[in-house]
Amino acid sequence: MTTPSAPGTPSQPNAQERPLDLAGIGIGPSNLSLAALAQPLDELHTAFYDENHTFHWHPGILIEGSAIQVPFLADLVTLADPASPWTFLNYLKSRERLYPFYFAERFHIQRAEYDAYCRWVSQHLPALHFGHHIDAIRWNPERVLFEIDYTQLDPDGEAEALGRAYARNIVLGVGTTPHIPEPLRPLAEAHGVPVIHSADYLRHRDRLLAAEHITVVGSGQSGAEIFLDLLRHRPAGRERLHWVARTPAFAPMERSRLGLEHFTPDYTHYFHALPEGVRDQLLPRQWQLHKGMDPATITAIHDELYRRSLHGDWPDTTLIPGVFVRTAGRVGTTRVELHLEHAEQGTRSRLTTDAVILATGYRERRVDTLLAALDPYIRRDSAGRPRVDAQQRLILDPLVKGAIHVQNAQTHTHGVGSTDLGLTAWRSATILNSITGTEHYRLPQRTAFTTFGLEPRPTPRPHASTAAGSEQRHTIPRQLPVH
Repeated sequence: MTTPSAPGTPSQPNAQERPLDLAGIGIGPSNLSLAALAQPLDELHTAFYDENHTFHWHPGILIEGSAIQVPFLADLVTLADPASPWTFLNYLKSRERLYPFYFAERFHIQRAEYDAYCRWVSQHLPALHFGHHIDAIRWNPERVLFEIDYTQLDPDGEAEALGRAYARNIVLGVGTTPHIPEPLRPLAEAHGVPVIHSADYLRHRDRLLAAEHITVVGSGQSGAEIFLDLLRHRPAGRERLHWVARTPAFAPMERSRLGLEHFTPDYTHYFHALPEGVRDQLLPRQWQLHKGMDPATITAIHDELYRRSLHGDWPDTTLIPGVFVRTAGRVGTTRVELHLEHAEQGTRSRLTTDAVILATGYRERRVDTLLAALDPYIRRDSAGRPRVDAQQRLILDPLVKGAIHVQNAQTHTHGVGSTDLGLTAWRSATILNSITGTEHYRLPQRTAFTTFGLEPRPTPRPHASTAAGSEQRHTIPRQLPVH
């Protein structure tokens, strides 16, 4: 494939234009994938909105040398359409880096390279509208359309203009937000206190390295990469690093071939068909599928610690799993005191430190305010969470004739693969097939050697509605009228 030609200046969304067939809210990898796969579908009129002015993928954690934990084939489009012009390989070709990549023999690319690839795609899709903050989404029964109110922002983030768009279908891809444990929230929000989330690590890195004592909280991949980066840049014998984690061990992520089959459409269909109570019990037990560390990172940490012990002295580091932070407070004006408890021993201790980095993960971003006007139409489970069907759609009151699809917000219904980059293209293709009522992207009927369950459930067809209590089909007309 050759490099796509650069687009002209994208026109601003206009409520007087014909309604959108698809409006995407948020432009992270998931909705960027959706936009890329929607681009060649001529019958689709789409627009995607994001309040940021450019695409950025976790810029605070793009530590030099850190790699994503899925193969490069898990780009935005390849696993749904390998011939797409938006593949990672075509990105390399456009940069004349295909041969260097070939000789590098890399299956897992660096995080910074994945970010650069996504930005390349974002710069070539005219349906993307950055600098647009979505204020509200409503259902308009007279027009049988969703109303989307937005504020256009200037480069400084100030309101510049108000606008409204109409759409037949919505896809929410607002991503996740950094999770800060409740005991540490007041300190993280206080000015001048060195308690930061890993999402902001690079922005504060120089300041953190200058701290006399540093504590990392959390044992996922981000925590491991940050601990390794700090360790490599601290003087031997004077590392002064603590690493504490709630997990019972500094454990590797499940990377065995059959274990990885939990991140296939087959397992997603199996998990979705389980009773709600079973799903809720299962998810916490699967933490090592997605919250462990890459074995190569663990090896690098051990190698670095071992290297520093060659002359008989142990490095000044303390690594403690099975510990959680009960409470926290200030000591003086700048230091922090953590009150720790060991889950298995039932013992407690205090740790005074000069800086705390919270590698405590992310949570699904709440959209209650955004969808407040639609709340009466949203069907919920026994825990008050939105119900989501097999086509990634919120199950709505039959009075709403359009569809709201969700990305990265359905772990409770679709399992650990809901936020996995390896299923991004499959989710996007599923959504597009559902919206158009046409199998534009042929999806595989089998994706795993493992058979999940004694009674395998058939793979849902891409255009079949599974909305409970409704036989409506949330599709666009094959021949679109001009409005």
